[in-house]
Amino acid sequence: MQTSNIEAVNFIQYLAFVLLLLFVSGTTSADYNPDANKQDILILDNTLHDRDRDRDVPIRIYYPKSAEGKLPVILFSHGLGGSREGYGYLGRYWASHEYVSVHITHRGSDTEAAMANGPDQFKQTAEAIASDPMNAVDRCKDVSFIIDQLTAANDDDKFPLKGRLDLSHIGMAGHSFGANTTMLISGEQTRSGRSFADDRIKCAIVISPPVAVPKAMFERAYAGVKIPLFVMTGTKDDSPIGESKAADRRVPFDHVKDIPAFLITFDGGDHMLFANNNRRAKQPTDDRYHQLILQGSVAFFDAYLRSDESAKKWFSGGDFKKSVGDAGVFEQK
Repeated sequence: MQTSNIEAVNFIQYLAFVLLLLFVSGTTSADYNPDANKQDILILDNTLHDRDRDRDVPIRIYYPKSAEGKLPVILFSHGLGGSREGYGYLGRYWASHEYVSVHITHRGSDTEAAMANGPDQFKQTAEAIASDPMNAVDRCKDVSFIIDQLTAANDDDKFPLKGRLDLSHIGMAGHSFGANTTMLISGEQTRSGRSFADDRIKCAIVISPPVAVPKAMFERAYAGVKIPLFVMTGTKDDSPIGESKAADRRVPFDHVKDIPAFLITFDGGDHMLFANNNRRAKQPTDDRYHQLILQGSVAFFDAYLRSDESAKKWFSGGDFKKSVGDAGVFEQK
């Protein structure tokens, strides 16, 4: 009888412990909703001048109208032929979730430069821009310059967000040529072994990243990426410029090591899926895919910029994967 009582007590204690674990694990992710608590936003345009390079760097800032406290910052780098006006759906969504989203125009690889020889010569002009390594270098320097300027503006009485920028928590994202910029700022090395890593960047989302180094250099090129990384692509994400193929977009995910890394591959998603307002013909899956892009991106930033454990559990614990469903494949390592 004594043994039975002990066993019964132990079983009850064990059952209570299991129920507690289930309760905690169930409420942690259930409490997170990437679409909740959205704020009204404001937009600020400005052009900053880098005296050292005698170079103008236009920016567009999306920020929440009435959020309190310090706000994490996200920098966005456009694709070749884009500008600060592009990818507004991302900037608006991130700002509505109490981030300051700063979209940069990179002179020399922006809309004006790509259209310099007319629309009929766009592809040839864009390929020439992409093949000039100085454009990649200038883009990286633009990013570090903007962080410097935001740091100074955070103490400026004339800046609408004075004292509101949380510059110890900066994330970055970019599409296509902008994904290349993001990878370089995050620690990827160039063919020559050069690094443009800026350790003020704490996590990154790369959308349709090109592979800028030969296969033999993959291990060395990606060894310097030491921050959480989220790669987005699609099964039809061939580059309209250059030779990057859809299957190659996963290379950064496959070759980074010892960091939280994630990859979503949208079924049938092409290169312009992610540009949204630059898309020539809307596809039937666009609305669903854009919603997943928004939800996944804000959950990733919440997890790795804000250290929100409920967001991390939702994003990497299975809830996001369930949301993706048959829309694509979500991987992590």
